[in-house]
Amino acid sequence: MNLRLAVGAALVVILGFVLLTMPFIVTQTEQAIVLQFGNPVRVVAEPGLYVKMPWESVVDYDKRVLDFDLAAARVTAADQKPMIVDAYSRFRIVNPLLFYQTIGTELAARSRLTPIMSGAVRNVISTVALADVVSGKREETMRRIRKAINDQTKGFGIAITDVRLRRADLPEANSQAIYARMKSDREREAAQYRANGDQAAAEIRADADRQRTEILAEAQKQAQILRGQGDADSIKIYADAFGRDKSFFVFYRSLEAYKNALSGQDTTFVLSPDDEFFRYFAAPPKPSGAGAAPAQR
Repeated sequence: MNLRLAVGAALVVILGFVLLTMPFIVTQTEQAIVLQFGNPVRVVAEPGLYVKMPWESVVDYDKRVLDFDLAAARVTAADQKPMIVDAYSRFRIVNPLLFYQTIGTELAARSRLTPIMSGAVRNVISTVALADVVSGKREETMRRIRKAINDQTKGFGIAITDVRLRRADLPEANSQAIYARMKSDREREAAQYRANGDQAAAEIRADADRQRTEILAEAQKQAQILRGQGDADSIKIYADAFGRDKSFFVFYRSLEAYKNALSGQDTTFVLSPDDEFFRYFAAPPKPSGAGAAPAQR
């Protein structure tokens, strides 16, 4: 009786374990292969709850887009200019059965992708110029690299969906040399601009000095003309005045001389009282001409 109970309990435990190992779940982000003694028997691509035999096993693969980074490497472009290229790609497992049969695991797939992608990047970039890689034809270059990788990996059950260059720079030594050359070019351009500015400033100053000289010369000319006309008018007025009344003119000119000579507070004259300069201090001038009023003391 105890033996029967023990055997029954063991059978129940074994049956429960078998029943627990038979169902398996495939999520929305996975795809599975059911294996029987290591040989694939069916592929499960749709999410859901499935059942397998106890002696069967399940291998899951991610059906999402996977990232693959390629280490930065030195590549020479078609114009013999070296550059440091840092590329990455995205791929999907599109045929899980073929992927299992040719590669097996995602880690193995990354190991196989490394030399394939590195060779494709080198081969394609070696046919284009550096300027095309970093400018307008970059998208075309990426398309060619993606096609080259897909041609070599189509038998692995994966598809390369995208290839991008994260960085495409010149090596440090080349960058420093280019920077030094650019700096020299900018300094030369700056020196040229300064020289042109100095020349323009000199021309402007020379033109301004010329105009100033011409304006001053013209002003002096006009001043001389006006001064000459003024002197002529003055002489004419003096002559007319002298012609009308010579004695008064002489008297007026003497008063002007007294005013100019005796205007200072500390002016001292050492002259004889009978000197001609003081003749009007002794007696007033006599009027000249008919009809003149008599002079008064």
